[in-house]
Amino acid sequence: MSESPRRALLVIDVQNEYVTGNLLIEHPPVQSSLDNIGRAMDAARAAGIPVIVVQHDAPEDSPLFAKGSEAWELHPVVARRTADHRINKHMASAFAGTDLAQWLADQAIDTLTVVGYMTHNCDASTILQASHEGLNVEFLADASGSPSYENAAGRASAEEIHRVFSTVFHSGFAAVATTEGWIAAVNDGRALERDNIYLSNQRTKRALPA
Repeated sequence: MSESPRRALLVIDVQNEYVTGNLLIEHPPVQSSLDNIGRAMDAARAAGIPVIVVQHDAPEDSPLFAKGSEAWELHPVVARRTADHRINKHMASAFAGTDLAQWLADQAIDTLTVVGYMTHNCDASTILQASHEGLNVEFLADASGSPSYENAAGRASAEEIHRVFSTVFHSGFAAVATTEGWIAAVNDGRALERDNIYLSNQRTKRALPA
């Protein structure tokens, strides 16, 4: 039997900015994702999985995440729960300019579970870098979320952004799961399986099991 994953739960940027500020999470519904983030943190604590809380800092005159502002503060769902390690970052990836990689190595972590915001930005940057660093990565799609975008390149709904990024993650970068499914895997001491690019593509052409 293979060894159980040595997990850490990474809680990315669960700040008021996304709930009551200028960059509102639209899909999945933010109250639902917040509930699942809290459930994941509680399950990690019960299972002895270390919890890392990340907070994004921007200059005090920034329209988003202005350091010291109410919008910059951690949302109470996260703020009232304990963390084993805390990181403040200035770029999208939680690895960029922080001690995250070294902390994970010191704790002999081989599997990083990602929750928080935003799916396509800070989560995506962190997931890709973690995968390239050789970590197994898990992403809880119902404990994360996106807003809608419109710019010169086009327009995309929050649902489209979240769905597309989750699908791409599961094609090789991270095992995508629900919070409930992840908690069951934690309790069973088993890893979650990600898919691969070939099968993810071939299922669009012929009937293959998902």
